[in-house]
Amino acid sequence: MTKHWFITGVSTGFGKHLAALALAQGDKVAATFRQQAQADDFTQKAGANGIGLVADVADEAAVKKAVADAIASLGHLDVIVNNAGYGSMGPIEEVPDEEVQRQFDINVFGPLRVLRAVLPHLRARKSGHILNITSIGGLRSFPGVGIYNGSKFALEGIGESLAAQVGPLGIKVTNVEPSGFRTDWAGRSATFTEPAIEDYRPTAGKNMADIQGYSGQQPGDPERAAQAMFDLVRMDNPPVHLPLGKAAVKGALDKFATITKEVEQYAHIGNGADFPS
Repeated sequence: MTKHWFITGVSTGFGKHLAALALAQGDKVAATFRQQAQADDFTQKAGANGIGLVADVADEAAVKKAVADAIASLGHLDVIVNNAGYGSMGPIEEVPDEEVQRQFDINVFGPLRVLRAVLPHLRARKSGHILNITSIGGLRSFPGVGIYNGSKFALEGIGESLAAQVGPLGIKVTNVEPSGFRTDWAGRSATFTEPAIEDYRPTAGKNMADIQGYSGQQPGDPERAAQAMFDLVRMDNPPVHLPLGKAAVKGALDKFATITKEVEQYAHIGNGADFPS
């Protein structure tokens, strides 16, 4: 069955590969960009099967217009991909407030703006599949990326709750959690607050340097990730969580095992906080 997609942030990364694959497979795509020239180029290349739209997810009015224009152009939407986002790196103590606010505005409030704009349409149709591109960094945290982790942890919680709310209405939600892939995430798309405090250089500083050092050499293949997501939205019973990449799968399993062990070890303290039964 042909799917109609609405994908944010299609100029690079997963969005670019996913839009190209969907079009190649005969689906229809509404794709958002931040520059008019990019949107026009997409529209020209997609022909009757797609439309490029200008929308910064930080701009609620632009998001609403893009969703409305996508529905008008394609007739309806089946798949919503909250892909637009970026990584802010730096020690938690040193990342300035304005950068923290921007990180959450793009990575958390941006997807929320898309969801508020599109959910009335999906609820009316009693169908649809929402993909939130989070990160393995939304399930476990690392030094030097705490602000990014916080934004993705927030999106994870929103996605889980939304899945429970809209599942009975026929709408599916999946949090897609990639590990390292060869996109621009660790390169020109990222922002860096280098540690000025010496105490953080062996932890946050080292991990930030490692991330920058392997940019372009990550094991994850964006085209294979796009194929996984393309196949995902054709499943009858898709998961709420989908770690992508071997490091993501291992990282998720390790995190859950660590939490289980820790909770079990200190369960006597937690259980003792209730009124006596």
